[in-house]
Amino acid sequence: MPYPSAGQAGPPPSHGGAPQPGQMPQYGGARQPGPPPQTSGTPRPAAMPYPGGAGQAGPPAQPGQMPSHGGARQAGPPQPGQMPPQAAATSQTTAMHQPGGARQRDTDPTGRRAEAAFEDTQAMLAAQAGGGRPPGSGPGETGRGRRARGARGAGTPMGSGGPGGPAGGGPGDGEDEDEPGRRGWRRFVPSWKIVMAGFVVLAAGVFGMIAVAYANTPVPKGVQADVDDQGSVIYYADGKTAIARLGVKRTPVTIDQVPDGVVDAVIALENRDFRTDSGIDLTGIMRSFWSTATGAQVQGASTITQQMARGYYDGLSKEVSIQRKIKEIFVAVKINKTLTKDEILTRYLNAIYFGRGANGIGAAAQAFFGKPVGKLTPPEGAYLAGRIQNPSTFDIQEQKGNFAPTKERYEAALKYMVESNPTAYGKYAGAKFEDLKFAKIKTDKSYNGLKGYMLNIVFRELAKGGISREALDTQGLKVYTTFDKKMMETARSVVNARTASLDHTIHATVASVNPKNGRVVAFYSGDDYTQDFNNRAFTSTKQAASAFKPYVLAAWLENGWSLNSYIDGMSTIDMPGTTRIKNSHTAPYGPITTEKALADSVNTVFVQMGDKVGLPEVARIAKEAGVGEEAKRNPAYQGKNGVDYAVDEQKFQVTIGSASVTAVEQAAGYSIFANAGKHVDWHTVIKVVSAKTGLVVLPEQAVERQVISADAAADAVVALQEVVKSGTGTAANFGVRPVAGKTGTNDNNKDAWFVGFTPQLVTAVGMFKDVPYDKTGKRALKVDKHGLPNGKIKGVLWKEEPMPSFIGGGGTPTQIWHDYMQIVTAKDKVEQFPPPSHTGVTNNLVTPKPTPSPTPTAEDPFTPDGGDGGGNQWPDDGGFGTGDGNGDGGDQMDRPPGEECLPGDGSCDNRGGGGGSPNGEFGGGAAPGAATGPNPQPSGQRP
Repeated sequence: MPYPSAGQAGPPPSHGGAPQPGQMPQYGGARQPGPPPQTSGTPRPAAMPYPGGAGQAGPPAQPGQMPSHGGARQAGPPQPGQMPPQAAATSQTTAMHQPGGARQRDTDPTGRRAEAAFEDTQAMLAAQAGGGRPPGSGPGETGRGRRARGARGAGTPMGSGGPGGPAGGGPGDGEDEDEPGRRGWRRFVPSWKIVMAGFVVLAAGVFGMIAVAYANTPVPKGVQADVDDQGSVIYYADGKTAIARLGVKRTPVTIDQVPDGVVDAVIALENRDFRTDSGIDLTGIMRSFWSTATGAQVQGASTITQQMARGYYDGLSKEVSIQRKIKEIFVAVKINKTLTKDEILTRYLNAIYFGRGANGIGAAAQAFFGKPVGKLTPPEGAYLAGRIQNPSTFDIQEQKGNFAPTKERYEAALKYMVESNPTAYGKYAGAKFEDLKFAKIKTDKSYNGLKGYMLNIVFRELAKGGISREALDTQGLKVYTTFDKKMMETARSVVNARTASLDHTIHATVASVNPKNGRVVAFYSGDDYTQDFNNRAFTSTKQAASAFKPYVLAAWLENGWSLNSYIDGMSTIDMPGTTRIKNSHTAPYGPITTEKALADSVNTVFVQMGDKVGLPEVARIAKEAGVGEEAKRNPAYQGKNGVDYAVDEQKFQVTIGSASVTAVEQAAGYSIFANAGKHVDWHTVIKVVSAKTGLVVLPEQAVERQVISADAAADAVVALQEVVKSGTGTAANFGVRPVAGKTGTNDNNKDAWFVGFTPQLVTAVGMFKDVPYDKTGKRALKVDKHGLPNGKIKGVLWKEEPMPSFIGGGGTPTQIWHDYMQIVTAKDKVEQFPPPSHTGVTNNLVTPKPTPSPTPTAEDPFTPDGGDGGGNQWPDDGGFGTGDGNGDGGDQMDRPPGEECLPGDGSCDNRGGGGGSPNGEFGGGAAPGAATGPNPQPSGQRP
């Protein structure tokens, strides 16, 4: 049936039912009341009318309820996929109203949602209300529309008599796809007009904010303080005298001094659009921001202008952040407007770091090729340009012999140069990296002489504090060290004077420490670091010998026992896990006080004292005094402290000095006696200050700890003074100034020590002989004046060998100590040691004689009958050099064939006599009765 025309009445209600009061009229036909029709005897659930089906009238609508939108389907042949009218009539459903006013709905027979049918109807009504017509009702359209087509009567609201205006419409009035009536996902997509409008508003806001930020970002006026000099200065303790200046000071150049090949190489690798860009690279910036927004790292994308800005101007940090990058971009754009490209290049090339400590192209030309910048070739410029990317990493790789990274950058630079200007650079297309002639890396003169040793240990300490060599070269730091220049020079001159006639393989080390604060004020490791790089005062671990015995005495006193305790000075002693230990004299001492035992260095007494207090207690005191730490760096000690290793492997031999130590550890360790039992770890740096800010970057590492009581320290000093007054160290005495200390010489006279102190200064002097052999260990190698073999020889085996007998602990080491200390303490105020405490209780391990025999008067230790019982040993401190401890210069110690000791291998030095320690006193110093050394008479010897 055709649609009714405007003003015509629609067909009567299906069952003669007019709309009920309060009920909305049904569009397209009256709704039939009653239950839904049955199909094939099976009831169908209530459903929303679907397009093409007759809208069945249901129960009257309740007030406020929307009418069902259904209409009578127009007759006509069924379309493909469409049900025939009869089937449609049979399968139509009726909306059933439930008791609560809710209505059950079902899907229509085509499988479509009931909501979709409802939406179709609504769209149709909206089109009609707009004066259009439903799709499918125009000429040539089939009756199968996208929405339900219901007949409209004159009385319907959408008819001509209703508010919707005239019904129907002409061709072309079909519904537009962008209208609100769209179905499915399309209805959620906003109109393109809305999208465009939103984009315009957003873009305007963003550009507005950028414009404001750009206008409010000024070009920095200040220049970075390190643009002209980023090097650091290492000072002596006076804070004024420089030991060395590190880092390369820039050699400023103008752009016309830099060859085009160098400039073009830098532009080719760093910023190929430099000549035409606005100071920034938009593509690179977008890539950078994208990587940041997606969670990747913040990328660079910096142009030469941007790099110059952050490397030249003050106020632009180098932190990795979006805020810094945005500020850098704004500044770069403004700089590009105010400076010429050549001005930007000049500042950039003078500021950039190339590696090897070279800041700026002028310094780089000298550092890498040993020539002025004006003489650099295009290939050399390509190499330097390639280094800009990551100079420090390239330095590390090249030092390892890996040139692949820099070669890759070099080849990339040449390639771009040839592509950009084949006329100028085409001939360099095949230039090989291997043809570059680099300048040799020269050792800075700052390392010459004693300076190199000082810098070596300072760098080691700074590295522990987190300050690298690169930081020293580039960050402008002021490092204040503990070293006294005059004392350093004095130590060198005294050692050279006392050892001038000795074999070059015999070395002496000196270390002086302020006991109050742990500062290493002076030391001696060698004459020239550039020729002899062994910093022996800090790294050569040697057996402490009898110079270790004061730690055993300290443990005894700390346990509350007195110096006056008597202990049996037996000639030999056997202890569990240790081979027999002997004294230097064949005859026993009998009962002897601990004070006398230290003065005469009686081995068996200290073994008994160590047994009484316990070896762990002895080790604790020595380690808390800083002894044995350097041994951890020697693989021979299995990562253990030298004292711990000696206790574990050599048991009671540790009480007479089997632990390996360094000169600086000996000096710092004795500080507990000179500083009322307190110890501060040795160090060489007072502070590090930033030259830019004036702030302290690294403060002094000086933590004080109480190792033993002040009373125990005072009593130990009494015994240590007696060593100098009447014992084995009389050569150290120099008049009215109080001096205390202890000698020591180990097996076969290989290591000799004297460690002594005044109230203001502790100094340790050690001597040893290291001989280089070929890799077979059978042929000694020829050495230079520094005791070193030819550097080209590979597989060198070092052996520690006995020194001449006059270099015992009480001999040359004590003489060096005396001469040196007499000079460096000359201006010090004469101070007295604290008085003895006498607080300890007597703990006699042996019954003393009723009337102890008086102490014999010390005789000249340098005469053949020096009172040592053997005629050829230092008094009571010798005899151990022979291995049998008899003091007669007799049998040498037996060793397994081929067994030799490497320098610092304490375990090897103790394996004689059946695998244990030598049966003698590690502290004994063997010396001939008639000394034959370069200066046998100790200066300042007491009459």
